[in-house]
Amino acid sequence: MPCVWAFFACAGFCIVYNIRGRMLVVSSLGGSAGWLVYLLLAPLGDDVVQFFLATVATAVNSEILARVFKKPATEFQIVALLPMVPGGGIFYTMEYCVLGNNEMFIRTGLHTLGIAGALAMGILLVSSLFRLGSISAARKNGAR
Repeated sequence: MPCVWAFFACAGFCIVYNIRGRMLVVSSLGGSAGWLVYLLLAPLGDDVVQFFLATVATAVNSEILARVFKKPATEFQIVALLPMVPGGGIFYTMEYCVLGNNEMFIRTGLHTLGIAGALAMGILLVSSLFRLGSISAARKNGAR
């Protein structure tokens, strides 16, 4: 059921950003698939690693869809990342800061920063590998 809710959250985001038709469905499926990967990796016991691997999965999906539909990968990636954005962590970090609970502020802030970093590193890794692959394919075909 959480994957269905992730799909609808991504679909709402698509509507706000004027992504329509089958692109809405395809982009939203990427978000629910990313959340499914996150949930399946729960036995790992480390949510930062779960977020990283789920982001790698959504980034690979986005790069493949970008080539299939001849659109930018970011169009698919931004929507797919929506369910994984650590909004609650950001909220509680600021709440602890305002309340003066320094220990929880630092603990929650570092955890939220770790999740955000995992999302960024997952995208960076996949994007770099796909770019290296396309450069080497171009050189192999004789293009510069």
